[in-house]
Amino acid sequence: MPKSTLASLLETAQRARIVRALAALLLLAGLCVAIPSAVRAGSEADTAAAARTSYSEKIAMKYNDHFGEKAHFLPSNMTTDTGEFIDPKSFPSAQYCGHCHQESHKEWRESAHSNSNRAPWYLKNVNLLTAEKGVEFTRHCEGCHDPVAVVAGNLTQGSEKRRPFDADGVTCSVCHSIQKVDTRGTGSYVLGVPAVLVDENGVGITRPVSDGEILAHLDRHSAAVMKPFYRTSEYCSSCHKAALPRQLNDYKWQRAISLYDEWQNSSFAKQSPLPFYVKDSVSTCQTCHMQRESTRLLPDPGAKNGQLASHRWLGANTIVPKFYGFDEQSARIVKFLQTSVFNVDLFALERGEVANGGAGGVVAPLGLVAYSVKPGELLTADVVIQNKGIAHSHVPEQRDMYESWVDFTMKDAAGKTLHESGFLKPNGDLDDRAHSFTNRLISPQGTLNADHQVWNTRIVAYNNTVQSGRSQLVRYSFHMPDAAVGPITITATVKYRRFDQHFIDFGMGKHYEQPVIDMASSSRTIAVGENRPTPPGAAENKEWMRWNNYGIALLDAQQYAASVAAFEHVAKLRPDYADAYTNQAIVEIQWEKYSEARPHLEQALTLSPGNARALYYRALVERNEGSLDAAIADLQLVVRAFPRSRDAHRELGFSFYQQHKYPMARAEYLEVQSIDPDDLAAHYILSILYRRLGEKEKATQEAAMFADQKDDPTASTYALDFLRKHTEVANESVVWHAHELDAPTVNVNGPLPTAFSATQN
Repeated sequence: MPKSTLASLLETAQRARIVRALAALLLLAGLCVAIPSAVRAGSEADTAAAARTSYSEKIAMKYNDHFGEKAHFLPSNMTTDTGEFIDPKSFPSAQYCGHCHQESHKEWRESAHSNSNRAPWYLKNVNLLTAEKGVEFTRHCEGCHDPVAVVAGNLTQGSEKRRPFDADGVTCSVCHSIQKVDTRGTGSYVLGVPAVLVDENGVGITRPVSDGEILAHLDRHSAAVMKPFYRTSEYCSSCHKAALPRQLNDYKWQRAISLYDEWQNSSFAKQSPLPFYVKDSVSTCQTCHMQRESTRLLPDPGAKNGQLASHRWLGANTIVPKFYGFDEQSARIVKFLQTSVFNVDLFALERGEVANGGAGGVVAPLGLVAYSVKPGELLTADVVIQNKGIAHSHVPEQRDMYESWVDFTMKDAAGKTLHESGFLKPNGDLDDRAHSFTNRLISPQGTLNADHQVWNTRIVAYNNTVQSGRSQLVRYSFHMPDAAVGPITITATVKYRRFDQHFIDFGMGKHYEQPVIDMASSSRTIAVGENRPTPPGAAENKEWMRWNNYGIALLDAQQYAASVAAFEHVAKLRPDYADAYTNQAIVEIQWEKYSEARPHLEQALTLSPGNARALYYRALVERNEGSLDAAIADLQLVVRAFPRSRDAHRELGFSFYQQHKYPMARAEYLEVQSIDPDDLAAHYILSILYRRLGEKEKATQEAAMFADQKDDPTASTYALDFLRKHTEVANESVVWHAHELDAPTVNVNGPLPTAFSATQN
């Protein structure tokens, strides 16, 4: 028998077994499983369309179209396939889908998607927006948190406030009814009327469909609920990227979160040549957050070869499982957060006043070199935090109420805490002077938007988030105790909890304790006198990588000379590593020392001919030297190797622009916009290009978008007002600063001893 025939028979037999198994399950549940011989197309599509129009017209009569009659769903970018409202009764419940997809339903119920619109802290924040501006403005939030309410026309004055579908949040029939997406975010998807089956012509059947009909036509069920783009990161970008538009804040467009853009530029996507490290394979959002797992307890026909794409969407939402008692979800999230997300490296000791420009010197890398320490000596520990396992920033921008920080302790030989930065106060608030991976949203009054009033934000006072694949340097200075104290142990731990204490207390209306997760940690022991090298731990990065991460962190801290020196160490340890030389050139280009960058780039290209990363940076040097043809030739090679590199297309477009090759420049900037519709440089240059090419209407549109999206030059005054009033966090706005452990700590609970934790065991 031919293999193809055998495979066909096996597939038919497998399908029959699935049908029989599901039918048996449904019979046990007391459900109707009558299986018709065919699903026929007819006039029911016309009937459904007429009913939808009737519902939509009824809603429109009382709907507050604050943002325009043809803009029902703004400030969210979501819309429907016809622009009409959709009757919420058209959306099958998650329980209906769970008849067959039992494992998926169980996982979904414990996820953040399932609970996106019923958690009290979320509702408190949305109700605050309603009270301040009106319910119509909440469409901005609910386009992703409660899509059914938005398309049903419920978010208007006088609508029902108790809606049964709210409890399902982002339910099965929402995600599986999306017809199209783009990468603007803020709900940039097109939703159709849900259909769990298509007819013989491939048209969605929007009437209620029995389980029996689905069982008889599994292929048509799959066609109705699964589309190829559901497996892409672009699909997720429609909500996991967001902006604050003028319609929401009556101010201007502001980027809120850009998780998709961060992924697309990261090593995980493999769409850009610029990351500092290279991954072996492509990872999408689904690769990390919908990992395939063996189905264990409950049957699910969505499984393939016994493996089901997880509908838990494991991430960092530790509060939902705590609040609702989802123990398995909670345990899974903790494991997820502790698995190769961060590397913490106690990399160096700066001696004496080196931090202030002195000549004390640096001991590095710790553990691999011998050094001596004197009692009373001033030391600064350099902690390098590497974001190695996330395809986006930690924490995402404008997630100001999320809280992740470094807890740095210094303990004596008996385990007594001598100093601590990053402790939690008795009331649950974080140490004011802790180094936290967060940002501060500032209002027009120069005050903190502590309740996440993003609609009232004018500027981010500072942003300490760590981008994917990059490192951050956190520094702690202290005086070495006397020899009588014995050796000390310094430990740096990256900690995480979902919300800062103020926000969760605001959201819950009472004091509420959250789980605090230790994501990664590292320790070193320092003795007065001689300190000998120690064998590296099993999980410790190789020496060249430790220097490389240190160099990256110094670059981002704008310590250019030290960064070049760190990358020189990498080149000595790995002379065949092309990126060691490219990295030196990157620092020099950022330092505006273009002539010094070129030899390093030539060395990189000698080691790795055609290396797209080196070619990209060589093109920047060539253009700076006036060699536009050479720059264009290099950038064209980069684009050929990385056709989705927004940076390469942008720089190529600008080079064509400088040569007055306007149609070619326009093509490149349009390519940039196909990747990121909100690219600011593209708006600006296209406004000029369109005008010079005689396309005045398009020029006007691009100029308007640039004016709306560019930074407000006056907004920095709000940040300065805030930082002047809050000196305890002002240091965090400076990229190169040290946390002085010997300095007195002052906070809202009154002054604390110099060594606060000396009484804490």
